[in-house]
Amino acid sequence: MKARILLLAALLASFGVFAQTLDSERIALAIEALSRLNKAQIAANPKLTAALDRVLEATRGTPQFVELVRKFEVAGKSEALIETAVLAADASVGADALRIVLDAGELDRIRGTILGTNISHAIKIVEALGNLGEKRTLELIFPIVEDTFRALALRKRAVSALTRTQEGASALLQIAKTDRLSADLKLIAAQELHQARWPEIKREAEIVLPAPQARDDQPLPPIAELAKRSGDPAKGAEIFSRPEVGCINCHQVHGNGIDFGPKLSEIGTKLGKDALYEAIINPSAGISFDYEAWEITLKNGDEAFGLIISETADEVTVKAQAGVRTRYKKADIESRRKMSASIMPSGLQQTLSVEDFVSLVEYLASLKSAKPAGN
Repeated sequence: MKARILLLAALLASFGVFAQTLDSERIALAIEALSRLNKAQIAANPKLTAALDRVLEATRGTPQFVELVRKFEVAGKSEALIETAVLAADASVGADALRIVLDAGELDRIRGTILGTNISHAIKIVEALGNLGEKRTLELIFPIVEDTFRALALRKRAVSALTRTQEGASALLQIAKTDRLSADLKLIAAQELHQARWPEIKREAEIVLPAPQARDDQPLPPIAELAKRSGDPAKGAEIFSRPEVGCINCHQVHGNGIDFGPKLSEIGTKLGKDALYEAIINPSAGISFDYEAWEITLKNGDEAFGLIISETADEVTVKAQAGVRTRYKKADIESRRKMSASIMPSGLQQTLSVEDFVSLVEYLASLKSAKPAGN
């Protein structure tokens, strides 16, 4: 074993890890070599410790940096991890980075970014905290909602982040019930709480924060009649991308959108208009295979909710809304339960006029696979 470690140390030196600059190929080779070691082996060899420090310096702000800090439990990297959470294009990376900072007990560092002068950075951090879906984030997120001196965009993001946990959703509902929720947050709070996955919270939210009526205030015609109507696919594409409608928050079309629910780039080939209407009005009627939602209860009291996308003998990987992937050790899981209801919320049609609903389905029906060349 000692000879193997010395060999890896020599290999790292041969990769040019200690050169003034590291190119992507050298970094990849160094990471591969380091991945074969554990924390104790690194700590026991000064050359390996120096190599790890050099690679961390070269990968700062990247997913590789977060993974190396996590794997080797490197202390003193909270500032760089928060920086990574701000920069991360991948939501999973941002969530992973902040989880490490929270595990280190450095909440004040996170709070400092949230309360700082850079609003865009604060929004990114609150979004990443929401993506964690852990109750311990409540003390960081909740105060923002009631702080009317904070930017409205930040407070709206805090509302959305709160509803990712039952504790956060309950706290938000409580301030709405006691008339402490400011008027400029009531609409987004209603939208988020009406889609909550906890039935008791959803039911109470419908009373405390009633959803606005459809713009045309008309009853929805039968599906057979709707399927005969023609809409404007260009308008439907715009409706699909509206944040308040939410389609793009869970589905991708030609690479645009969040990779959570089924990809819809060819949905018009697979489903006719009548089936599209039914899937939107009653999403639980036909849940696609591999898109069943799971509720996982952890031994520490936290909950995870989403799609199980992979499983090994020791871990399960859950993809939550926003596309965040989180690994959970099976030893930390108390129980897990497959949900009978679709992860897609019902009632989408209630947010649209009949005309807009028809145009949205017209757009979805137009998304078809390309015909083979020559046909």
